[in-house]
Amino acid sequence: MSGCVLSLGKDDLARFCVEHGYPPFRARQIWRWLYARRAGDWQSMKNLPAMLRDRLARTFTLNPAAVPRMEGARSSTRKFLIGLRDGHRVESVLIPAGRRRTVCVSTQVGCRFRCAFCASGQAGFLRNLEAGEIVGQVLLAARESGSRPTHVVYMGVGEPFDNYDEVIKSVRIVNDPDGLAVGARRITISTSGVIPGIERLAGENLQVELSVSLHAARSDLRAELMPVNRLYPLPSLIEACRRYSKTTGRIITFEYTLIRGVNDSRQDAANLAALLKDLPCRVNLLLLSPIAEFDGRPPLRRAAAMFTATLAGRRLNATLRESKGCAINAACGQLRFRSCVFPRLL
Repeated sequence: MSGCVLSLGKDDLARFCVEHGYPPFRARQIWRWLYARRAGDWQSMKNLPAMLRDRLARTFTLNPAAVPRMEGARSSTRKFLIGLRDGHRVESVLIPAGRRRTVCVSTQVGCRFRCAFCASGQAGFLRNLEAGEIVGQVLLAARESGSRPTHVVYMGVGEPFDNYDEVIKSVRIVNDPDGLAVGARRITISTSGVIPGIERLAGENLQVELSVSLHAARSDLRAELMPVNRLYPLPSLIEACRRYSKTTGRIITFEYTLIRGVNDSRQDAANLAALLKDLPCRVNLLLLSPIAEFDGRPPLRRAAAMFTATLAGRRLNATLRESKGCAINAACGQLRFRSCVFPRLL
């Protein structure tokens, strides 16, 4: 086997076809079978020559992931336990909302950065996912729901910019108009604040959305909650965001999880407004979703409302969002990986 076919771009498929004596148009046919028709096996690709189908089957893995378990009702948020070929397992989430179907995908088995209130990195880090393993999560959600997703968010297990090349490759595949055709502006890449990734994304000429997790407006507090702040301190991160916005002309979304008595005071809101002053952005405020390893609590409703109003009063575009999927541990910060292999820690 030479790997997963879902990790290949169109040009890669065309080269494969030509190298084995087939015209390039066969690559376009394969592409449509993979993404427009979402074929689950090679033999169903009936307009391909039998010898080409056999060659593909001998060379590539078609389905890099399986769903050994699914939680949640079909009409509500569903969490998929994704079984990978090497035995590791990550989680992804399908969130329906009217005509909108959002898939939240994982990018790593574990996470190096171990935010205090996030389950994804609590057990350490094992490996990056390949582009095909990321795309495979989107296809699995499409098959389970019976239609392609309208939105894809890179907010599951792992730090996307710690696996930059494979993440961007997967974005281009998901965005391709002849395949899954998820619009670039309906694709969101989330980062805990990895500055080199932000800088690289600015040069990609991709109209994707960038989401940056802040969770504190003071560098000392942020370092307690998010160890990544020790590598990429808050002032440097904000300057990188300003450069990104200037280069791309794009608005940045900042994520801020409210934790009772930690970062939810009126002064915290004022600090956040001052930090983001004159930066083209919006703020998503989230109520803390509980995990066993963190003893913090979500804020009182009146504190969350006060925080939101304080930001609005300082002309900062802020929305208080309800986390979906908390009942099945599928909300922001609750996704995990599972493995019997001892993980690497940062």
